[in-house]
Amino acid sequence: MSDDAYIIEFHQVGSYVKVSVMDPATLTEVSMVAPASMPQGQAAQAAIRKLKYVMARRNGTDADGTAGELK
Repeated sequence: MSDDAYIIEFHQVGSYVKVSVMDPATLTEVSMVAPASMPQGQAAQAAIRKLKYVMARRNGTDADGTAGELK
């Protein structure tokens, strides 16, 4: 599986859509809410950025891969 393979789910509720992204290698999952008018690709990219941020924080690094400070 490639490093950029994620499971992405969209669930629309009214004028908003819940976007969930999961990394199958680490079983890390994040969710976010976006306006239903936002293009799916843009919402998916925002959710993937959030997933990468959460995974980096768990590993003790910043999202750009450099050593970060855990608070």
